[in-house]
Amino acid sequence: MQEWKLTYDTWQPEQQMLREALCTLGNGYFATRGAFEELPAVDGAFYPGTYLAGGFNRLTSEVAGEKIENEDLVNWPNWLPLTFCHPEGEWFDIRQVELLDFRQELDMKQGVLLRRLHFRDKQGRETSLVSRRLVSMANKHVAALQWELTPLNWSGEIVVKSSLDGRVTNSGVARYRQLASQHLQSTGQGQHNAETVYLEVQTTQSRLLMAQAARVRVYREGGLESINFEVQQEEGLVSQQFSLHCEQNKPVLIEKVVQLHTSRDQAITEPLQEACKNIVRQGNFEHLRGKHVQAWQRLWNRCDLEISCNAKTQGILRLHIFHLLQTVSANTVGLDVGVPARGLHGEAYRGHIFWDELFIFPFLNLRLPELTRELLQYRFRRLPEARFAAAEAGYRGAMFPWQSGSNGREESQVIHLNPQSGRWLPDNTYLQRHISAAIAYNVWQYYQATEDMSFLTFMGAELIFDIALFWSSIATYNPSRDRYEIRNVVGPDEYHTEYPDSDEPGLNNNAYTNVMAVWVIQTALKLFDILDDSRVEELHQKLSISQEDVARWREIAVKMYVPFIENSRIIAQFEGYEKLEEFPWEAYRAKYGEAMRLDRILESEGDSVNKYKASKQADVLMLFYLFSTAELAEIFSQLQYDFTKEDKADNISYYEDRTSHGSTLSKIVHSWVLARSDRKRSWSNFQVALVSDVEDIQGGTTAEGIHLGAMAGTVDLVQRGFMGLEIREDVLWLNPVLPDELGCLDFSIRYRNHWITINLTQDTMHISFDKGWSKEVQIGVKGQVYTFATGEQRKFDITR
Repeated sequence: MQEWKLTYDTWQPEQQMLREALCTLGNGYFATRGAFEELPAVDGAFYPGTYLAGGFNRLTSEVAGEKIENEDLVNWPNWLPLTFCHPEGEWFDIRQVELLDFRQELDMKQGVLLRRLHFRDKQGRETSLVSRRLVSMANKHVAALQWELTPLNWSGEIVVKSSLDGRVTNSGVARYRQLASQHLQSTGQGQHNAETVYLEVQTTQSRLLMAQAARVRVYREGGLESINFEVQQEEGLVSQQFSLHCEQNKPVLIEKVVQLHTSRDQAITEPLQEACKNIVRQGNFEHLRGKHVQAWQRLWNRCDLEISCNAKTQGILRLHIFHLLQTVSANTVGLDVGVPARGLHGEAYRGHIFWDELFIFPFLNLRLPELTRELLQYRFRRLPEARFAAAEAGYRGAMFPWQSGSNGREESQVIHLNPQSGRWLPDNTYLQRHISAAIAYNVWQYYQATEDMSFLTFMGAELIFDIALFWSSIATYNPSRDRYEIRNVVGPDEYHTEYPDSDEPGLNNNAYTNVMAVWVIQTALKLFDILDDSRVEELHQKLSISQEDVARWREIAVKMYVPFIENSRIIAQFEGYEKLEEFPWEAYRAKYGEAMRLDRILESEGDSVNKYKASKQADVLMLFYLFSTAELAEIFSQLQYDFTKEDKADNISYYEDRTSHGSTLSKIVHSWVLARSDRKRSWSNFQVALVSDVEDIQGGTTAEGIHLGAMAGTVDLVQRGFMGLEIREDVLWLNPVLPDELGCLDFSIRYRNHWITINLTQDTMHISFDKGWSKEVQIGVKGQVYTFATGEQRKFDITR
């Protein structure tokens, strides 16, 4: 790992699937895994997937006697295939030659994937092959690759073949392979002109069309060579084949440029016509690379974090930013898409959208807030479906799904396969109603960072009001406690989905859910003072919010029940948590390691994680992640619960001892909440989160798609966590506690349309205030508020 490059200098077949995910190239519109061009998909060995933002399709499978419908992010036609052979010989296969040198390099600064091979075939011929690839950030419809092939000890003829392959299936995740996976049907392929072929496919249920046009050119000694192509076709596959004479030590450049359009595109007439029209207009590889590199430079100017004192951390953080920007970029605007939990890098979780936005949006809010606004509109457009889901469940307002796809219905699986036992089990994680609170939180955080009154007035407030209405209707009054309760839900932990002796799914009074519900309602009440009265009246009329509803909100906001473990100040994860058994952690960690999926392990042993005080990931501690101590104390004070800074430390310690970190998000939260109280443990947790994908610490999960929330979370941990950055009462607060291992940090953020540059060391913080739309903003440092005007710079001693 270098500051700008991820490099592999040996080929390790068992690592191929992981490397394909980490070397994915994308542009926010589509992405292609870093598979080798010459090889098709091979189970567990190679998987060249291409994924389109918002490109979903539904299929029905029969599992355990039930018909189950699932919606998947579709694996689209493979545009990569490019290979060669000697006459009468076999097509090139890296597994069948002697590798004398190997290097694969992901250049994050330029967005280019390079592979350099020196190999000897069975006939003793030595060849050099240098492959370069890009998915254009400058033109979202374009991808290109270039082969530089050099005979080292031979001359002679070779046959080259380039293809577009639409015979692909969704088979990148082993545990899904028993399910239906044929999402595409061919609608046509053929030759467009002398150097270009095309392929068109359609999804079987969503009727989404994709057209690809591929142009192949050969250059020798700087000149374009005339080639006679033979076009070969079969259903779902079109190839161009041609012969080349190669001379020893003289390189030949083979370039393949692909134009990709779909029926979801704007400003087009029809996908195939657009692909064939526009492929003619594209320049050569170097021209496309130049424009592409410039586009990446503009992104890095906004989004880079410089840590000159720690090269490894620097490189991995840039890799994480790189993959975030490949999943959502300016090319995402107008697509009506959410942020898949695994990016556009694989098929895990079927490409669904969860709550990972909670970890992703903070980075975007302070860098590319236009993208946050665009992605929040994905939720706003699905309000009707969320309202219908609430009504079907007997509630009012908007109840968003735990897993979302194309139209916002609940996409969580009804049953899921435990690969540990091979059994299909009910999946009750859809009861994670807290997703709705996360959406409201994201709306408010975006508004705090941007002061975008237009969005808040016309979209954000409606989301918050509708979600508050949902929470007030799912909450029930318990007269014996004189408190409101929320029953039959599942918290962020996910392991605990029911009580040990119950046949009914769901838990009562998950503390995180209850507190978040209160926060949403309190925020909805704040909007009365922010919005003009006429807009409040309009929304109350539209959403049928009465004065009685508002009175109920005010009562819930001070009377929600939060469970505590008896005779302690420890917040109970849910009501009855203290009755569960303690878990034998040492024995299981010795056998299975630190990051255990205890639910799968125990089920395979005939046991259940529901019996134990054992969490998959942070649950109660999420409250300390999302809110400062002061904010949380204020919420508890309004609820008439005593909660102090010392209580926070005790809660962190209690749940640290009872968490398996079966999710890559968990270590981020634990690092965050320890940043000020225990810097050594905070840094240790951060280090685990940082390498969770690069080293695939969960044993195979990254190969199915990177963990985008965890990647963005590590960057945000540096940007906000170690900086103590929060926005409260129109003040941007900075209270940095930089780990000793980082030493220095330089970055810029965009706050309410101002660019603010921060240079931080262990001793000093230098703040520069750039031009913006307003004349001044307030920035708080170590408890003192300062007013910054355009062009102003200040230096602070942070050791005091």
